[in-house]
Amino acid sequence: MSNPTDFKFVAKPDENININLPDGRIMCGKRGATLEEFFQIMPEWDGSQIVGAVVGGILKELTFRLDKEYDVIPVNMSTADGSKIYRRSLTFLLETAFEDLYPDYLLTVDHSVPSGGYYCKIIGRQPLDRNEIKAIESRMRELVDADIPILKEQVSLDKARAYFEKKGYKDKIRLLKYRQKPYLVLYQLESHRDYHHGYMVPSTGYLKVFRLLPRGEGFILQYPRRNSPKVLYPMPGYSKLMGIFKQYGSWLESLDIDSLGALNDSIKNGSIREIILVSEALHEQKISQIAEKIAKRGNQYKVVMISGPTSSGKTTFSKRLAIQLLTYGISPFAIEMDDYFVDREKTPKDENGKYDFESFKALDADLLESDVRSLLRGEEVTLPKFNFKTGLREQGRKIRLNENQIIVMEGIHGLNPALLPQISKSNTFRIYVSCLTQLNMDYYNRISTTDTRMLRRIVRDAQTRGYSPQRTIDLWDSVRKGEREYIFKHQENANEIFNSALVYELAALKPYAEPLLRQISFGSPEYLEAKRLLAFLNWFLPIESGLIPDNSILREFIGNSILEDFNLWQHGSAHEG
Repeated sequence: MSNPTDFKFVAKPDENININLPDGRIMCGKRGATLEEFFQIMPEWDGSQIVGAVVGGILKELTFRLDKEYDVIPVNMSTADGSKIYRRSLTFLLETAFEDLYPDYLLTVDHSVPSGGYYCKIIGRQPLDRNEIKAIESRMRELVDADIPILKEQVSLDKARAYFEKKGYKDKIRLLKYRQKPYLVLYQLESHRDYHHGYMVPSTGYLKVFRLLPRGEGFILQYPRRNSPKVLYPMPGYSKLMGIFKQYGSWLESLDIDSLGALNDSIKNGSIREIILVSEALHEQKISQIAEKIAKRGNQYKVVMISGPTSSGKTTFSKRLAIQLLTYGISPFAIEMDDYFVDREKTPKDENGKYDFESFKALDADLLESDVRSLLRGEEVTLPKFNFKTGLREQGRKIRLNENQIIVMEGIHGLNPALLPQISKSNTFRIYVSCLTQLNMDYYNRISTTDTRMLRRIVRDAQTRGYSPQRTIDLWDSVRKGEREYIFKHQENANEIFNSALVYELAALKPYAEPLLRQISFGSPEYLEAKRLLAFLNWFLPIESGLIPDNSILREFIGNSILEDFNLWQHGSAHEG
């Protein structure tokens, strides 16, 4: 037993505290100092900019004051959380500069663009010209050079509503009707105050890397990508993608849903059934138009290739397209691109020594092209069948196409020009399918397309693959990396782009996703992402799944799709040897 004389009272805590970094380093600093003050002495402070930290398992802003010893993980711009903090802060900077110059008009952050940027447009007047856009960028840089603090205040909902009413922010007033917490956090930059869903950097001096690029009727706010936080690369045109976003915007207008608050209103007043039916009808109309475009070219199109990122609904889209093609007397025959994987031992590996199944070299493209060309000549072909258990390619069915048949192939490399290079482009029809969310919380708070797809995948993986939500989140970064490397850069090669987003879907996914996300325990690496997604879903009123049609793309993720057992090759008339 210890001797009582070994213990003593301490009059007050030590003035200094230690924080423990993940690499084993221990930093000592003044009790009550901010994270920013601690991190500024780190050698890596001048590297990929640190914009936040995980403190005791919780994400914190750099203004957080340390009052005791903590385990601390710096969060820089190369991380998912860090990039979100930077982009959100940059949006607030843009909002402030715009209001300084154009106080009588509204700006909306409309949607993201794949190479790192947000497409923005003005509301209430003619589009900005190049000089006006340049003036906004100049004002933003003035604010950055001044290194002005970004302040934070928690206010009551009544006070927040009164402020937004005075500003004329109808979108935010509508959104706050469904706020479940009794308070709201407002950020302030000079005299400008607003709500932004998530954390900010401490001051404008952090926001040095950006530019504004005139584009169409608006402009792009370009930000750095995670893998190059100090560099902005040239921005591609994305003319086809921009057209799809414009079309989806017109769909939202026809539905009278301009923000999340409007969606919640429709759920509350019982008109959501009509919103669902019209949304699904718009999908069907677009699929029908694509089928008609293929059919009108008679026998010219021999191969239809479908590609897109994960959880875009490609499988259901393919089946619904097949049904539309059948109405034109065209029998689609599906070839599974996955059956053309090389044997496991020949699969290339990534920088971590793991098999890179998404690499183009994981596909036996030569054999695939040879088989397709033989089929198009009317010859009989023995298709391969990949055995995922053994990792070996085996012999599959013998088939020969009939005269009225076309080949349909779905896979991540469908838009890659290196696929089927010896088959004339005039004989191929390429379709890009993606969930391009355009409904936003309000004019400045975007709903991320990536978040929508991740929630789709979390629900689907739990329903059909037995994956825990923790595993799905853990794999998400590697999935996204493969998309950037093998899919996104080829999307403009598509003859058609199909947007699989549904305006109501997050409200429908909410009852499925929330219980799964709550399974992730505190302290796990995936907890922070689960916590962020739960806070985001908290803004949505739920929709009962019974309202969703049984052929909806959303059924691919929540289950009970009438198309689940519909196989393209079974509905063709190919001769099977």
